[in-house]
Amino acid sequence: MAIVDLTFNSRLPMQVVPPDWPGNNYWWHWLFFTVVLIAFVLMMVMGAIYIERRGLGRMQSRLGPNRTGPFGLLQPVADAVKVLLKENIVPDSADKVVHWLAPVVAFAPVVMIFAVVPFQNGALLADLNIGILYIVAISSVSTVGVFMAGWSSGNKYSLLGAMRNMAAVVSYELPLVLSIVGVVLAAGSLSLNQIVLTQNIPFILLQPLGFLIFFAAACAEINRSPFDLMEADSEIVAGFHTEYSGMKFAMFYLVEYAEAIAMSAIITTLFLGGWRGPWLPPWLWFIIKTLIVFFVMVWTRTTLPRVRIDQLMALAWKFLLPLALINLFITAIQVLVWPQALPWLAVIINIAVMFVLVIIWSRLFRLGWGRVEV
Repeated sequence: MAIVDLTFNSRLPMQVVPPDWPGNNYWWHWLFFTVVLIAFVLMMVMGAIYIERRGLGRMQSRLGPNRTGPFGLLQPVADAVKVLLKENIVPDSADKVVHWLAPVVAFAPVVMIFAVVPFQNGALLADLNIGILYIVAISSVSTVGVFMAGWSSGNKYSLLGAMRNMAAVVSYELPLVLSIVGVVLAAGSLSLNQIVLTQNIPFILLQPLGFLIFFAAACAEINRSPFDLMEADSEIVAGFHTEYSGMKFAMFYLVEYAEAIAMSAIITTLFLGGWRGPWLPPWLWFIIKTLIVFFVMVWTRTTLPRVRIDQLMALAWKFLLPLALINLFITAIQVLVWPQALPWLAVIINIAVMFVLVIIWSRLFRLGWGRVEV
């Protein structure tokens, strides 16, 4: 049973793939969509690097890249050429096979996430009826590549950085998944395409607390500030990729931004109506919303200071997890008893509940319920 079951527009865009997609007779669609997905990820990553560096420069009252190409647009290309020309150095004590495989294992799952993300109605590589479960499962595989990098480097700082990453992923996976369950209950489906179709009102309004929890947990999982403890220079040098150089280091750099774009795309799909919007083409709405979410990540990076490791763990287990459970409980009650004819009343109530819970739990957290003494 869904809270809402309409769409932003009364006229739905037509399917852009054959009705029996995917099928054995349309192998060329698989090839075409795979090439498009890889090209999309790489182009979005280059755009994200430019947006972040220019945005950070503006927010910190400096210029940022502005010399390579018009307005510095070719700076990501120059960076790619630079790392390609750098020497690949492998420590003598490293496990060389695992050291080489780690960047590949970390990068491949990030691209695979986009296989189930709809760019518009039906425009996705595979419309799985368990698309959410697929994303939750496949997104965690990148952590294996990170652990491989830390363990194979033969460096205690790399291993510490990898273990911090593992601890963050394990801790924040629970509130992240619970926030997704609230969206699944509201939409009545595990398919990402169907979740978009059910959003007459964006779920950021019907699930504001779930959005807040998902955004914070996602930033922690992908090492975005203020949760980027794996690269705390004063503590563990550069984290798990301390011993990486050249193109293998660039692969981890690419993974970081690709994960940020992937999480922005998932947030857009789950909470912002996906490709829904007036006037503009659906795929363009999807890209615009994705870039807006990524810009918010950049904004938080310039605004919030880096937290300590004990604060990171306490935030997950003593703040986000209880709020995620409460949000799931409230959503379940609304799905069972709430009349579908009053969605905007549910929006007002859920926003009010979010503010009350965040304020109350923040006070308890500050008074010692969520504080870890060191």
